[in-house]
Amino acid sequence: MPYIPHNDADRAAMLKAIGVSSLEDLFRDVPAQARYPEINLPAPMSEPELLDHIGAFSQMNADLNHFICFLGAGAYRHFIPSVVDHIVSRSEFYTAYTPYQPEISQGTLQAIFEYQSMICALTGMEVANASHYDGATAVAEAIVMAYNVQRKKRNKVVMSPYVHPEYRATARTYVQGLGLEIVGDDRRQDLDTVLNLVDEQTACVVTQTPNFLGEIEDLRGVGDRVHAKGALWVVVADPISLGLFKAPGDYGADIVVGEGQPLGNPLSFGGPYLGFFATRERFVHKMAGRLVGETVDAEGRRGFVLTLSAREQHIRRERATSNICSNEALNALAAAVYLAAVGKCGLRRIAELCYHKAHYAAKAVSKVRGYSVVTTKPFFKEFVVRCPMPVSDLNDELLEWGIVGGYDLGRDYPDLANHMLLCVTERNSRAEIDYLAKALREVAK
Repeated sequence: MPYIPHNDADRAAMLKAIGVSSLEDLFRDVPAQARYPEINLPAPMSEPELLDHIGAFSQMNADLNHFICFLGAGAYRHFIPSVVDHIVSRSEFYTAYTPYQPEISQGTLQAIFEYQSMICALTGMEVANASHYDGATAVAEAIVMAYNVQRKKRNKVVMSPYVHPEYRATARTYVQGLGLEIVGDDRRQDLDTVLNLVDEQTACVVTQTPNFLGEIEDLRGVGDRVHAKGALWVVVADPISLGLFKAPGDYGADIVVGEGQPLGNPLSFGGPYLGFFATRERFVHKMAGRLVGETVDAEGRRGFVLTLSAREQHIRRERATSNICSNEALNALAAAVYLAAVGKCGLRRIAELCYHKAHYAAKAVSKVRGYSVVTTKPFFKEFVVRCPMPVSDLNDELLEWGIVGGYDLGRDYPDLANHMLLCVTERNSRAEIDYLAKALREVAK
């Protein structure tokens, strides 16, 4: 069908229908002097000239190809093997949207199936969905699922104060219409005290490890205490850390969620990322999102099929447990390619490098006069540093040294003003860490 634009008669008919005489009348609320401002554009450029011009602008950014990064707090700079971009850039995959005729898109279905299988292996769980928008929405969906598993008879959620602050805010926004109460915000309470809040009205308990401050939580016995009250246990995990530490499914978690960005997805001004979501098979019918399964056709050939989908467009609306409609298919594919490329041993090696380099950095920073590492628990790749000046001022100074500094914890925890959350990954060399220590020393003088 050819594209036929509106002609003068069409436009006149539409204007008449809405009661105006000209197109200009549609913009009469805009001051006349602001309607057609004179724009002082430069002279036209050739393509090579334009690329050089735009390239010069891009050099003004503090991008991580030219700056050293020690910022984490939920989004992390990890190495991405070249094969990841090569695969996700193929035209048959290069869309963020899932086809509406999934059974004829066997490649897409297999990619999601492989992603789900790897997330299950990583988390120690039995089923995983095809991903959520990000880690925050995955946490919120876990709470909604627990509420539905409890047949909407329990309206209390206990959440550790060291779950990522943005995840906590997103969860509160998500569940405000369900009448759920989220408790556990007092940072002065340790995890053991927070667990005392669990009672027969609790739908689920949400903990994070490593927590927002980078500490590895001692979760031994938590599952027993939570399950004794009939609640579900949601664990938020850093997927890279699972290459080194015990999978949450092995110590009793019912739902494991987190941010999948560290798995082959770049830092790109906040997204798009993906939230991974895994749970026990007995809860699968309450799980949001979609689930791809493996089967055989009438001739016995291997195939993949959209097995479960809780989205309201596929089932009766009143039976839907969530309004989640799309998964982050391309980001999930990147995660699957990343995990396949680095393998089990590679992921463990990456996690080991994060751990050892972060501890080297903590030791180096602790020796700088005026700074002190206040993290006392075991930590993975992030630790808290008390600084001799406001963190925002310190970070401005570090930019002059070509360093993107740590996260200002005073933004979320007022009692942690002048405290910085530093992150070290496998991408940070020993020379970079030593350079950070030198910069901190000079800035504090």
